[in-house]
Parts: sequence; structure tokens; C-alpha cells
Amino acid sequence: MEYSPPPLFKQGAPARVKMTLFACISIALLLADARMNALKTVRQVVGTVLYPLQMVALLPRDAIYGVGDYFSSLSSLEKQVRDLKQQQIASAQALQQAQLYNAENAQLRKLLDARERVPGKSLLAEILYDARDSSSRKIVLDRGIQQGVQLGLPVIDNQGVVGQVTRVFPFTSEVTLLTDKEQAIPVQVLRNGLRSVAYGRGQSGQLELRFVAAQQTDNVQVNDILITSGLDGVYPAGLAVARVTQVENSNGVFGRVVCQPLAGIQSHSQLLILMTPPDMPARPPEEEPFKPNKKSKAKEMAKEVQGTAAPATAAGAQPAVPGAAPAAAPATAPAARQAAAGTPAVAPPATSPAVRQVAAAPAATPPAPAQAVPPPRAAAPAAPVAARPAAHGAANDTQTR
Repeated sequence: MEYSPPPLFKQGAPARVKMTLFACISIALLLADARMNALKTVRQVVGTVLYPLQMVALLPRDAIYGVGDYFSSLSSLEKQVRDLKQQQIASAQALQQAQLYNAENAQLRKLLDARERVPGKSLLAEILYDARDSSSRKIVLDRGIQQGVQLGLPVIDNQGVVGQVTRVFPFTSEVTLLTDKEQAIPVQVLRNGLRSVAYGRGQSGQLELRFVAAQQTDNVQVNDILITSGLDGVYPAGLAVARVTQVENSNGVFGRVVCQPLAGIQSHSQLLILMTPPDMPARPPEEEPFKPNKKSKAKEMAKEVQGTAAPATAAGAQPAVPGAAPAAAPATAPAARQAAAGTPAVAPPATSPAVRQVAAAPAATPPAPAQAVPPPRAAAPAAPVAARPAAHGAANDTQTR
């Protein structure tokens, strides 16, 4: 019975021989593939068969690389998103700033056009803030005494009148809007020239035409444009003021007209201050009160003496006897005669000191004969006629003395 050795202990060709054999085969295959491309098909078939095995073997590596790429790309994307958001905010701010600049540019162009249309010198000003008083309609501008701003100067924009300078500081000035309750402006309707005065209505931001006669409200219509009439000497004539929004005809004496100002400060911050007041004709000089001099006073006193001497002598006054007091009875004689004739007695006018002196002077000649009493209706004008001889006799007596 034959026993063969186990396969592990079988001895074949030596390992050196095997290595040499396989090396020669490899060299031959390399030469055949390099020279004749004989193994190209075999290589493609083997690569196709082994490709799934290669992919399965590379899965752990690809998974590790994928996880690393995921986290790195996530962080980079988050950073990119943050950068884009910041750029978007900056772009939005730049866009808003550009829009603001465009609006200001358009507003400044309109103000320049209005500046060319308005006669006289004007000053560009910017609104700083509203006044602190909430019950009034006032704003503060960045122009003051240093720039030549004065009280009472009108302030306008490209659409119409805004208000009037009511307070001036060295570097700022306060402007009261037309809608303030204490403001009023003379206006006229552009369509028919009807004149009136517009008053502010306070917080409502509107104007009102007060004391418009009921028959004149028919001449005012909705959407009528009101312009300055220039009668106040502050606002130049022809500036737009407001648009009529409501007309009410009441049963009373006056109607009610409500207007909306055309100018406004809500959409822009630049205004024009009219530095040159409107050209108005000079006012006539005031007449001084008449002051009479001493000569004219003396003439007036002489006239009064002549006028009062005539009634006193015409009443029947007789020259006084030397050394005796003047009689008072003749002074009341005309009143007694008038009472007897049925007419009311008139008190004799008071005599001046000069007349008393003439009456008290002693007469050298007999008194003039009494003349007839005139009719009652002509008692006042007849007194000077009877007084002329007596006064003339008294003057002659004084001359003879």
C-alpha cells in the first residue's frame, strides 16, 4: 500500500525557478502588449469586471471626504450668506441715499427755477427741526442774523408761500407757517381777482377765508387757486398760497371758505427766504396838527371882543355915570321885551373885560337915543345894528377924555 505525503509537505519545483518562470512570462506579456497591443481587450475586460469592487473599496474613503467637504462648504456658505446680507444692507442704504440725493437734487432744481422767477434776492435755507411748542406751527431754519435774515421776511418753496420769519437768532431763525392761528395773509382768487384775507386754522393744517359776504361766496369755487395780493407790503404779489377745498353758503351774513396750502414741508427740507422786500410806493407824509402862533391868537381874541361887544351894547346898555356903579337893568331889558312879545328869552352873552372897560368909561356926551326893538325872529342879527352907534359913541368918549 502506497502512502503519498500530504500536500503541505509535497515538494515541487524550487521557488527560484518559479520566480524566474513568472518573471519571464511577465516580460513576454509586457513586450507583446507594448509592441502588438495584444492584451488591450483582456485589460478592458478585467477592468470592467473589477470596477464594482473598486467602487465598494473606495466607499469609506469617499464617505470621509464627503463629510469633511459638507462641513467645510456649510461654514463657507454661512459666511458667504452673511457677507451677502451685509452687502445687501449697504446696497439698500446706498440706494436710499441715492434716492434722497435725487429728490433733493430735483427739489433744489425747482427752487432754483422759483428763485429765477421771484424778483429780488433770495437765500437758500434748510429746515433743522420743528419748534418745541406743539400748539403752534413753527419751524427752525439754519440761517440767521449772520446771513442777513431779518424779521418779517417771507419764506417760500417751489410751490408757494410757506410762512414768515417771526424770530431771528445769530445763526438760526424761526418761521411761523401760514397755517398757524396767529398768521393771516391777504389773498385774491386767481380766476376773478376777488380779494380777501386767509387765516390759519392751527393743527388742522388748513387756511380759512373769514368774513366773506354771502353774495361773494358764489364767486369762489372749489379748486380755485389763491395767490398773494401784495396789499400788506410783506409778501410779493402773485405767489401761490392755497387751493379752495370747501365752500359753504350759510344763511347768515358771511360764508365759509376752507383752503389747503399748496406749499408744504413734509416732503422736502429746503426753502427760500426772500431777502428783498417788495417794491411799494412811499407812503405820503403825515400831516402835522395846526398850531396857531401868538399873532393869530391875538387876532382871534380881537374878533371875539368885537363879536361880544355888539350884543352887550345892543341890549340897551347905557354909559355909566362918573362915580356910579354900572347898571344891570338894561342888560335884562331885551329879555323882558322878548318875553312880552311871546318869544323865549335868550341869555345875553358874557362880555369880555375889554367890553366892561368900555361900558364903565365915563361918557362926556349924552347917550345915543334908543332904537326900535326888532321883530323877535330877527333879534339875533339886529343886535349888531343897534350896537354900532353905542360902541362908536363910547369910543369917541374915550378919545375926548
